[in-house]
Amino acid sequence: MNFLAHIYLSFGDDEVTLGNFIADSIRGNKYQHLPERVQKGVLLHRAIDTYTDAHDIPKKSSKRLHKNYSHYSRVIVDIFYDHFLAKNWSAYSNTPLDVFVEHFYDLLEDNYVILPQGVKRMMPYMIADNWIYNYSKMEGIGKVLNGMNRRTQNKSKMNFAILDLEEHYEAFEVEFTSFFDELIIFSKQKYISL
Repeated sequence: MNFLAHIYLSFGDDEVTLGNFIADSIRGNKYQHLPERVQKGVLLHRAIDTYTDAHDIPKKSSKRLHKNYSHYSRVIVDIFYDHFLAKNWSAYSNTPLDVFVEHFYDLLEDNYVILPQGVKRMMPYMIADNWIYNYSKMEGIGKVLNGMNRRTQNKSKMNFAILDLEEHYEAFEVEFTSFFDELIIFSKQKYISL
């Protein structure tokens, strides 16, 4: 899953949210200096990713893209799924998306000192362009895919994946909805057990 899903699946726990968000920037056990609940967020993130990678529904979504994008197809599916979460936000949260995202950006700024360097470098761009809120719009997803393609020196061709999203929009949305319901249950159980 991508940024918005990981933040949402922290269940309103600010420290867990931080860990869940920064986990991709942390290798191995290099999180053990962080506050205990932030560590819990890192472990929750890793459990969510493991569950997602093994699940048949995201695999099905990814397979639809594999011919054109090879191993990048899973990353693209994560971005697509964040789009559907943002688009259908009111089905998952009583807090408006803009308020939820603003609280998250404030959380990052308030905890800047513990953020990994990669997150510190990315954060100003994320906030200035309001990446997470803009996942709700096709234009926002297009910008994210363009940025990801640039990061791969145009090897991934991820910028073209917006066309796949448009072509198979309903199928991806149905897959997201089915999967995310299961992922919420898994993540809640994992959150409690950590």
